[in-house]
Amino acid sequence: MITIAIANQKGGVGKTTTAINIATAMAATGWRTLLIDLDPQGNASTGLGVDNAHREYTSYDLLLEEATLDQCAQETDIPGLDIVPATQDLSGAEIELVQVEDRTARLRQALVTTGKGGFSSYDVCFIDCPPSLGLLTLNAMSAADTMMVPLQCEFFALEGLSQLLQTVERVQQRFNPELGIVGVVLTMFDRRNRLTDQVADDVRDCLGPLVFESVIPRNVRLSEAPSHGMPALVYDHQCVGSRAYIALARELIGRLPEKRKAA
Repeated sequence: MITIAIANQKGGVGKTTTAINIATAMAATGWRTLLIDLDPQGNASTGLGVDNAHREYTSYDLLLEEATLDQCAQETDIPGLDIVPATQDLSGAEIELVQVEDRTARLRQALVTTGKGGFSSYDVCFIDCPPSLGLLTLNAMSAADTMMVPLQCEFFALEGLSQLLQTVERVQQRFNPELGIVGVVLTMFDRRNRLTDQVADDVRDCLGPLVFESVIPRNVRLSEAPSHGMPALVYDHQCVGSRAYIALARELIGRLPEKRKAA
């Protein structure tokens, strides 16, 4: 299993939308996929149709070692896609883990636990991170093989990107020397806005081939889909947003190591 953290400390850049739809697209191409909702808001869980009443075991239980990955992972309506849901309880995990030894490695330890329906059952795992660089995000970075970074095409997003890259470097030095960045995804792309093109050009000039060619446009269907408890790829697979995520999934698969690809 290859583990990909979807992270950016800036809020509103499309992390959860990207997590839901890229996980759905990967499952649709035959990859056995797990999505871990590590955001206390639980939006990824809601967006996949998992209501609060059906979140018996969550990522909070996983981090606090009160339940195993087998118990926490549950099926979604998307064939081949399971989710570890989140509730607001997760917001207390950072406080509870402060005094715990190896507090940044709790998620990594949970993911390497083998067993029926456990680690070996999936080809790829996505982690939807909260919009901060706290202990939850550090756990995700410590557990991940690589990161996908959604970046909104606005000026302030560029400042946030530099802070994120510095954090990645620190995580590499202290917790996870193997952590990489599989790519940066330009989101909320609006060709009618001159600033959008300028930011996109600046990011590509700075990061070069690290930036995915596929860009995610502003799209009403992408915004509507979560309110119906389904990914945009199911809600309207013909909309421009869905097609963009399908293209992104193809590009992502091309960047993953051959030996990690599904049969």
